[in-house]
Amino acid sequence: MRNSPRILNSATIARTRIFHVEQVDLEFDNGTVVQYERLKGSGRGAVLVVPMLDDDTVLLIREYAGGVQRYELALPKGRIEPGEDMLQAANREMMEEVGYGARRLRHLTSFTVAPGYLSHTSHVILAEDLYEQRRDGDEPEEIEVVPWQLSRLNELLALEDCTEARSIAALFMVRELIADRRKP
Repeated sequence: MRNSPRILNSATIARTRIFHVEQVDLEFDNGTVVQYERLKGSGRGAVLVVPMLDDDTVLLIREYAGGVQRYELALPKGRIEPGEDMLQAANREMMEEVGYGARRLRHLTSFTVAPGYLSHTSHVILAEDLYEQRRDGDEPEEIEVVPWQLSRLNELLALEDCTEARSIAALFMVRELIADRRKP
């Protein structure tokens, strides 16, 4: 196994309300020195919630995605606030975005996206045994909630507004997990 490169220097080169761009100077074992730029995360990460109404019905949301400048159909998600653990954050985000809380929450895995440039982790949370509970959030408009059957996952992937890779991966994971639970 290779040794991680040695960090020679790191410095903030830009910061906005949301983004923190960091330059990192690295030296590899072979003597090569390079400069990387990365978007540095908060360290707490975010949650991506798979809210299951029943063993086949997941609650998706359609909300505006500024990065691609269109409405996108995906799973509820949001950052972990200071003082929250990932399960508390998942339950809060569900209440804010889909109007449900969960009696059973389970951390399934954690994903990175573009780890060469982004130091951000999304924790995938399975939410079951849902109950109606609405909480005000920070969304600029009401979010459309779209119930979808996991048994129709291939149809979902054919839609032009369902492209968020973390959501797609999490939906496949949950579909397999539920199928395994049904096996005798």
